[in-house]
Amino acid sequence: MVVNTKLHAHETRENRLGSITGYSGTLKDLHHKACCGTLQDKERCFSQASTCNAACAFSILSFIVDAAMIQHSPSGCAVTAMQVSNSKDQLAAKIGLNHSKSCYVCTDMDETDTIYGATENLKEVILETYRRYRPNAIFVGASCVSGVIGEDLESVRSEVSGIIPIPVALVYCEGFKTKIWASGFDAAFHAILTSIVKPPEKKSNIINIINFYGSARKEITEIFHEFGYEPLFLISNTTIEQLSRISESAATISTCGTLGSYLGNGLSDLYGVPYVVSLQPHGIEGFDCWLSELGKVLGKEEEIKTYLAREKEKYLPKIEEVKRKLKGLKAVVGMGPGFNFNTSRALQELGIEIVYSAAWHFDRQYDDGKIPSAFDHLAHNSPNDFPLNVCDLQNHEMIHILKSAKPDIFFSRHTGSTVWAMKLGIPALCLYDEYDIFGYKGLLNFAYSILDKVTNRSFTENLSRRVKLPYNDWWFSQNNNHFLKSGEDNGS
Repeated sequence: MVVNTKLHAHETRENRLGSITGYSGTLKDLHHKACCGTLQDKERCFSQASTCNAACAFSILSFIVDAAMIQHSPSGCAVTAMQVSNSKDQLAAKIGLNHSKSCYVCTDMDETDTIYGATENLKEVILETYRRYRPNAIFVGASCVSGVIGEDLESVRSEVSGIIPIPVALVYCEGFKTKIWASGFDAAFHAILTSIVKPPEKKSNIINIINFYGSARKEITEIFHEFGYEPLFLISNTTIEQLSRISESAATISTCGTLGSYLGNGLSDLYGVPYVVSLQPHGIEGFDCWLSELGKVLGKEEEIKTYLAREKEKYLPKIEEVKRKLKGLKAVVGMGPGFNFNTSRALQELGIEIVYSAAWHFDRQYDDGKIPSAFDHLAHNSPNDFPLNVCDLQNHEMIHILKSAKPDIFFSRHTGSTVWAMKLGIPALCLYDEYDIFGYKGLLNFAYSILDKVTNRSFTENLSRRVKLPYNDWWFSQNNNHFLKSGEDNGS
């Protein structure tokens, strides 16, 4: 069992999964080194600002309807609260949820706290947060500052647990512990597994779907109803009561292997809830695999086969029609690994050639001990062995990649990187919504979005003519391997 809930904190992805943030080579070379055990992380000679795993941990926990977040940190660490508050309010309004019991609080540690400690202040903040908001759980997050000075969060929890009648969960997401911000997802799920989830009392017809925001809840609910099941979208817009009962679900499935690995395998190890390991539901093969593997677990294989055949008859002819207009396009993909490898496969289904790929990190395995299925499938089935770089959203490297690869279009999940492509005169499409390529219908809409981007280029061309990039010709003449130490061999 790789997911060890007996520990007070999760193990980082570097230690647990052999994850890396530095590599430059090709798809098949990375696959070979990952499989034969010779893959090694490489340090950067120069690194721009990245992000912090605490942002990932608190951004997803903050969407729980009736839970309070307390970040034991200086105020600057709580910058995530602004984005979370806006997104949470929009989602709540859309589906009619009441967020009055949720809040995002920071203890605002200062210089004095780093000398004398701030556990008394933390205790007061926890109690005051409960008094004001009456949440059904409180998540307390560690930070670099509280971690460096050795704040005893466990003792604070013990003290307040005898005063307030709700779970107080500790989220160990100190930024200095890991270079991989996806470790923050694991920190959040470790807190849920150890402090919120209860042993099952009975089994239900609910299927846990680990995703970010659940924008396709209407479509997925309709699909699952056909087979007699109810989806529960984790963890956005769920309640503490719902989360406490996810051990009773019939199965768990995910829209992102990176996101779902810890919680999915943890529920399987602890409570026997089957975790469906499959391609993610992007494109034709992904949607087929996602539902078919779920069907095997639920004993609904024939019903799902019939459903997929019906949907293919409706959408595949339309996909083939637009696919002819996209033939010959070349693309660069820059995303987290879970979405990167699935999006690359979906692009290849549309006849688009991947000429370069950048993954923000790379997991050698997931928590079931197996190589990520999306990566394994792509390495075995890609029509070309394209160059692949592992970098934690280093825009200076992305600029270099785009300039040298000269793609027709760039795909990312972060608006901050798509704008750099457009400044180079390259059309870019931000796939921020995880359901942008969901199923056959999603692939069709995605294909039309690509066609729009490469056809209507006036904004991108005007922008590139008016923007001066902060890079000179010398920078673009560099070999991409030189960004990493020992660049001649970046994997062994």
